[in-house]
Amino acid sequence: MKHILSFVIAIFVVGGVMSQNVGLGIDVKLPAHPRLLMLKGEEVALKKNIRSDSYWTALHNDFLKEADKVLSIPVHQKQMEGKRMERYEAMRRTFLLGYAYRMTRQQKYAVRAEQELLCVSAYDSWNPSHFLDVAETTMALAIGYDWFFDFLPEASKGIIRTAIIEKGLKASLNEKDAWFLRSRNNWNQVCNAGMLYGALAVFENDRQFCADIVNRTLQTITLPMQEYAPQGAYPEGPGYWGYGTTYNVFVIAALEKALGTDFGLSEAPGFMQTGLYTQALITPSLYMFNYSDNGARAGFAPGVFWFYSKLKDPSLLYYQKKLYETNTQKTYLTNRWLILALLFGAGSHASLANPTEPTSLMYAATGTTPVAAMRSGWSEGHTFLGIKFGSASTGHAHMDVGSFIFEADGVRWAYDFGGENYNRLETRGVDLWGMAQTSQRWDVFRYRTQAHNTLCFNDKPQLVKARAELTDSGNRDGVMYAAGDLSAIYADQLLDVRRAVSLVDKKYAVIQDQFTTAGQFTKVCWNMLTEADKVTFITDTTALLEKEGKKLYLRVDAPFLVRFYTRGVTPTNTYDSPNTAGRFVGFEADLALNTTQQVTVYLMPDKEVAQPKKTYSFN
Repeated sequence: MKHILSFVIAIFVVGGVMSQNVGLGIDVKLPAHPRLLMLKGEEVALKKNIRSDSYWTALHNDFLKEADKVLSIPVHQKQMEGKRMERYEAMRRTFLLGYAYRMTRQQKYAVRAEQELLCVSAYDSWNPSHFLDVAETTMALAIGYDWFFDFLPEASKGIIRTAIIEKGLKASLNEKDAWFLRSRNNWNQVCNAGMLYGALAVFENDRQFCADIVNRTLQTITLPMQEYAPQGAYPEGPGYWGYGTTYNVFVIAALEKALGTDFGLSEAPGFMQTGLYTQALITPSLYMFNYSDNGARAGFAPGVFWFYSKLKDPSLLYYQKKLYETNTQKTYLTNRWLILALLFGAGSHASLANPTEPTSLMYAATGTTPVAAMRSGWSEGHTFLGIKFGSASTGHAHMDVGSFIFEADGVRWAYDFGGENYNRLETRGVDLWGMAQTSQRWDVFRYRTQAHNTLCFNDKPQLVKARAELTDSGNRDGVMYAAGDLSAIYADQLLDVRRAVSLVDKKYAVIQDQFTTAGQFTKVCWNMLTEADKVTFITDTTALLEKEGKKLYLRVDAPFLVRFYTRGVTPTNTYDSPNTAGRFVGFEADLALNTTQQVTVYLMPDKEVAQPKKTYSFN
């Protein structure tokens, strides 16, 4: 026990942070099992809510059908893929079978769940070198132990309980593997969630040990929660929001149910606003502003319903309704966190039938990864413009500082490749997680400066440790805009670099850049990845992009000659994933020495605007 406490103290002496929330004692009285997420007897009210809403009735029935499918397939066995253990299925099956058992009381689900839990308990280890595997496996067994407590025989409970303690909780005492306690990213949130659930599930077995684990979680999860300040933007992007924030929700929900309080965690600056962040970064055609290691397609996000349960803001459900209804293949049933939609969506009378369309067309947030998004509207066919700043040194970031995306008429005229397949690269020996300027990470095609919709000077990469701030944003006179200072990102190449993006009259985008050069030669490359299937250069300063009969005019206004180009997206490294779609379009130009110059690029859907506005002044 001293080991746990001294470890926590060491972390927070170094970090200069000490929460006042710690103080769970060994005499605390916890509810009887089940106590995690859904207390005993709460099934009655949940069933009533589900029956009163056709959306929740349908999802409930699909959930039960999915549980029935588990009964007809083999028990899940340990599987390794590179350095990672497959951990998702254990949690998905536990929630499916647990929900089905608690809502129907049919013992066939409990019988199968016992087999699954004993199988996972018997694994030789839960792969502590990649502690996410330990965390999610611990959480899966904790839920199973808790939800099936009244069914499991004592012998099985003993096996499962021992596995939770020995392979889960005690594994977190190894400081080398438990580095997540000092991190400010999703690892902290996920791993702390797993340990918290394990400790609450077996609390009576060793009160002091489990209380120390709970208190350690209360202390250390404050680190990533500080990253939501001030407006709720998640530093690792919208996809990783779905991972880290969902587990943060799991933490708070478990504390509230088992202990009656979240110890003030939800009051962290920006946290309750973060549901707006993930919504604002979904485009009208249901893609995401997928900067850094994030996937392109938006998906049904169960964690959003927890925020709805607290805020009762029906606009949070606007895109969740669309994502649910348009997913005709029902792939959301493979989501291991789907239970949250039922517990907190149906549980709080959230209505997917009548969500409210959000009223704000502009979102801007500072913080670790500043980001801005602006749109002409929320429904299909409207325009969307987004830009991100920040640093390549942030978790899962690319050399994509200053990168933007632009969608209009359902076409992604400017988009991003998003993340790579980690296992593909790691098994080929790529040092994917080195964050030095010369790390092999920056040789990966999708991570390079040249693969993003940003600026590149003299073919050099952005500076990894530098960061760019969002310096200005607003919405006035028919113009939504966001501007940032990129000077530090290119400090080894230019004296000053600024970028501003604007959405004008809800119709077209304006990208403005200002450069201040020194006395050495500087070539600028202005790059954009597009899904246009045809590019025609109709003048020296205008290009026509086309896709399926839709058009975008790209016009350049610059005090220097520009050299247009189109380039393929095939990587040069054999370890890179092949890019089967898209092309780069942009231009290069030589900048004058010892001067400040501006270039403005207009992205005009459908037709050219005769006299488009420059819109933003850097001075």
